[in-house]
Amino acid sequence: MTELSVESGGVTLAGEEAGEGIPVVLLHGLTATRRYVVMGSTALERDGHRVITYDARGHGASTPAPDADAYDYDDLVSDLQAVLDDRGLDRAVLAGASMGAHTAVRLALDAPERVAALVIATPAFDPDAPAEEGLERWDALSEGLRSGGVDGFVEAYGEPPVGEQWRGTIEKVLRQRLSAHEHPDAVADALRAVPRSRPFQSWDELASIEIPAVVVASRDDADPGHPYAIGEAYAERIAGAELRSEEPGSSPLAWQGSQLSKVIAELAARVAP
Repeated sequence: MTELSVESGGVTLAGEEAGEGIPVVLLHGLTATRRYVVMGSTALERDGHRVITYDARGHGASTPAPDADAYDYDDLVSDLQAVLDDRGLDRAVLAGASMGAHTAVRLALDAPERVAALVIATPAFDPDAPAEEGLERWDALSEGLRSGGVDGFVEAYGEPPVGEQWRGTIEKVLRQRLSAHEHPDAVADALRAVPRSRPFQSWDELASIEIPAVVVASRDDADPGHPYAIGEAYAERIAGAELRSEEPGSSPLAWQGSQLSKVIAELAARVAP
């Protein structure tokens, strides 16, 4: 494994690269770190893929943005392009979760020549939703983290609106994720900025994506913050995209690192030279 340090827009992005073969870049969600895409699985590297993953600006071991507002999708896409350039990659398979999925989609819209294929896991952005929808909750989470650390964030998060079988797992993962950041105030800034940014403006834009794609959507009983219907909408609007999910009542596919790695590997095989 090679440790990465990539300069982009006034930040230093911390990451790692492992394996050889078809290049795959993994992009995590808001408040997560690079571990939380395939959950630490090394299946992709073992199966012959060159895997590159990094902490988004302000997250994990990456440094804060120079401005508290500099966490929007323009910034995140510029960071992704900087990582591709640093690793000498003209094109790569992109696999992202939530914020990472939106970032990957935005690059596919802006620079399709750089994206070989897309795995869009648990997307949540709905261009038809009112711009102010949900911002009060995001701001409360930001303030909870800033003033009270991990405990403050968890208190602001409240009891997850899910079945009893999922609640313990969600709180455990929240605490693990939030404890992994070297700059929690930067994550608090991102919690305000990212939800105010739009990776694209309308559903119609997705029709221009003409590369192989898989959308991984979680069932709402375990992950209502990433609605299944939104995943369906992405899959319907990207030509030829496949919709994948877990069986009802099972642990979300997006939470199963080895299984998600199989989905990524299957898609990468379709675009292999």
